[in-house]
Amino acid sequence: MQAIVFLGSGRWALQEVAEPRRTQPDDVLLEVERTGICGTDLHILSDPPKHPATPGSILGHEYVARVLECGANAKGLSARDRVVVDPNIPCGACDFFRQGRANMCQKMGTLGIFQNGGLARYNVAPARSLHKIALEVPPERAVLAEPLTCIYSAFEKAPAHPGDSIVVLGAGPIGLMFVLLYRKMGAGTIVSVEPRELRRRVASDLGADVAIDFHSDSLIPEVRKILPSGADIVIDSVGTLIAAAVELVRPGGTVVLFGMVHGLTQTVSQYDLTRKELTIVGSFIQRNAFPKVTRLLQQKDFPVEKVVSHCLPLTGMGEALEAMRQGIALKVILNPANS
Repeated sequence: MQAIVFLGSGRWALQEVAEPRRTQPDDVLLEVERTGICGTDLHILSDPPKHPATPGSILGHEYVARVLECGANAKGLSARDRVVVDPNIPCGACDFFRQGRANMCQKMGTLGIFQNGGLARYNVAPARSLHKIALEVPPERAVLAEPLTCIYSAFEKAPAHPGDSIVVLGAGPIGLMFVLLYRKMGAGTIVSVEPRELRRRVASDLGADVAIDFHSDSLIPEVRKILPSGADIVIDSVGTLIAAAVELVRPGGTVVLFGMVHGLTQTVSQYDLTRKELTIVGSFIQRNAFPKVTRLLQQKDFPVEKVVSHCLPLTGMGEALEAMRQGIALKVILNPANS
């Protein structure tokens, strides 16, 4: 089968590789329907890399698939089931895992980063990583389950009460899904801040009341015209904008730090944090959100598929990466079966 293989030092190749086989009792053989490309993949494929990955592994950690075969210990699954994949595999024994905080495991394995993932026709994953999703959910929606679980977990740390005002910094796929989720959950005024016009238009389509150009010299005054006291919740979906987030949030408000840039140091006023009595929340991957998200994806009034701009075969990987790097793409998904 063909697969997108990470070669190291930011390099990748479309290679012919052997089809995977089950080796453990809880292994499940999957046929991949769609796989998403995300910012982490761009970081892995930067030179020098901005995120670690295992050379020789098949990339792709956001995917939806059909079950072909189940190991003897793969309880609750059977052939022809449709599943979305939690790519992060905790050790199952550490204190964090026992506390219900598996996302903090320091020995985490990840399908599509450290182990073979979904940028291939077939994949093997442990049964505990698989969550059933209804057949009627289109693949262009179902493939968004994994990033949406991360967003949902962040939302649970900073839930919107009716009428709460929200500022989302960045309107890439992640920022757009934040806009959509907060609108769905009853937020009041939502402001999207994004330099690219296309993304601002999509943010408005997904529920942002106002979409502002981040490069505007009058960004802060423009937001203040809409939210004179600041926002109840500000989300940095980019990972570089904590100072702007602190300036835009109201006294007593919450800043959610979602985007990450490894090695980046930012400066923020400790005086402002204390004087404004801010709550600063970091949110890393997801925690127990897959069941909620698979149900959410069945709701037709949640048009998350609008964040998808490109659907390509595996042979379109280069085109996908270039479109993302140039900022002309939103969410890009690949179809391993169409290769």
